[in-house]
Amino acid sequence: MYFIRVLSHVLGYKKEFILNVFFSILYAFFSAVAFLSLMPMLEVLFNGSKKITVKPLLAKSESLGNFIENWLNFQVSSYSGNDNQKAILFVVGIVIVLFFLKNVASYFALFFSTIIRNRVIKDLKESIYNKIIVLPIDYFSKNKKGDLIARMSSDVIELQNSFLSIIEILIRDPLTILFTLSAMFIISSKLTFFVLFFIPVSGFIISYIGKSLKRKSLVVQKEQAELMSITEETINGIKIIKTFLSENFFVNKFDKTNTKYLNFSNKLINRQNIAAPLSEFLGILVIGVLLWYGGKLVLIEMELKPAAFITYMGLAYGVLTPAKSLSKAFYSLKKGNAAAERVFEIIDMQSEYEENDKDFDVEEFKKEIEFQDVNFKYDENYVLNKINFKVKKGEMVAIVGASGSGKSTLINLLPRFYELKNGDILIDGKSIKSLSLKKLRNLISIVTQESILFNASIEENILLGNQNQDQHKLIEASKIANAYEFINEYEEKYKYNVGDNGSNLSGGQKQRIAISRAVISNSPILILDEATSSLDSESEKLVQDALEKLMKNKTSIVIAHRLSTIKNSDKIIVLDSGKIVESGNHDELINKNGYYSKLIKLQSFN
Repeated sequence: MYFIRVLSHVLGYKKEFILNVFFSILYAFFSAVAFLSLMPMLEVLFNGSKKITVKPLLAKSESLGNFIENWLNFQVSSYSGNDNQKAILFVVGIVIVLFFLKNVASYFALFFSTIIRNRVIKDLKESIYNKIIVLPIDYFSKNKKGDLIARMSSDVIELQNSFLSIIEILIRDPLTILFTLSAMFIISSKLTFFVLFFIPVSGFIISYIGKSLKRKSLVVQKEQAELMSITEETINGIKIIKTFLSENFFVNKFDKTNTKYLNFSNKLINRQNIAAPLSEFLGILVIGVLLWYGGKLVLIEMELKPAAFITYMGLAYGVLTPAKSLSKAFYSLKKGNAAAERVFEIIDMQSEYEENDKDFDVEEFKKEIEFQDVNFKYDENYVLNKINFKVKKGEMVAIVGASGSGKSTLINLLPRFYELKNGDILIDGKSIKSLSLKKLRNLISIVTQESILFNASIEENILLGNQNQDQHKLIEASKIANAYEFINEYEEKYKYNVGDNGSNLSGGQKQRIAISRAVISNSPILILDEATSSLDSESEKLVQDALEKLMKNKTSIVIAHRLSTIKNSDKIIVLDSGKIVESGNHDELINKNGYYSKLIKLQSFN
């Protein structure tokens, strides 16, 4: 059960958990004793306090209940003598002190449970985030980002409300019931057996109604995740939505999902709402039986004194409150189980770095990269077929072809963003499948068509995982990338915040920050994925100049949209429908007057 897994996180905070249990025991003890202390007060009010001047002994008492009653009356008699008013004040003082201690214990029990609850939520969020960041890219291609966000937000909140909020209930309330039942047994075992008979009956009825809660909760959580996915997609694509006047389409899409969420939520909450009135009705039923049978013991059989009976009824009512809380807790467990399933599904996923021991670690790139009979498909159809070529150290190899020819897929296989289906890629004669993934990626830097920047400073965006680099290297990297001049125009310079995905920068500036990042990583293999295709002429010139400086003394694999930028490549690989149709340098391919020549002519014409 998922609750056990959450509880294992709770038990990780042993000190706070032990203190919570300790104060819960005190709370339960004072709750029972506070009611028992009312018996002398009621004796004074109904009959006048029974004066006992000799300290009672348990062995001479008829029962434990009589002993406690006589002991309490002895304490009152010792303090007040024959003054009933003084006796009342004495008993009231004891009651006030006991209820004060009960509530102090309750506060500290909640205090420590709150610390545990919030720390466990923090741990779960960290576990989800830590797993998200090491999941393979293939996962993100097949699943919605909004669903992942929902698991970390709404599902974790549901866990907090359903599982963690009832931990103090599951500790405190059973203890309260135990101490209170003990006090009730002391007063009357016959009445208490009546109460115990109804508890399993109530539990069975509540269990029967709660069976479908997990299934309904899971549907609600999925619809909530779908709502977040639609919202996330809307925000990301708001310009396109407005350009094509598609507001109504997305409003209707959201409304449809939101209506389903509403309907499922109503069914779930209405089922959950049965718990309170049902448990209250069952409680009143118990009270009714107690009043009938207890009245019989007091008025007819004379086995129970009126003061003891009223105290007993107070204790019985004290049992009903935690029993009602436990019935609600049962519903919460069922409801929270669905959210827990979604949370732990992510946590239990295998990290792409959880690999078996690799045959080789690779610290540097020495000779060449070789693609051997590489075949790859995402679903049914292959997008790459029998790809064979080599990239020697220090070479610049360009990959060209029409959209959809497989260029980006090909370069994504080298850092193992996607795993090879057939064939192999070798680095210095060693299969990338046999290399440590982290060591492999440490050899590679990538500059993509869309510059991915984070909502942080320029310095943080350039350094990323290289936070230990000194300021001199940071400045040098920005100079190589032709970014130094525009960075120094800002008052904050390298501390300037680039905004959400670099919204405070132009396209060319964003790309030069991305190039600075690649420079400072100092990886020997460089992948450029159409790095200048979305820029204007002036920005392209600056970026192209920065790229040329970046590629110096590196092994480069370049996907180029503008073929004029790759004329000086050592080798050009021409792809068409996932196959290599031509390869050679620029002059060789032009002389062939084949597919590459056709692409050149089309761009020249345009």
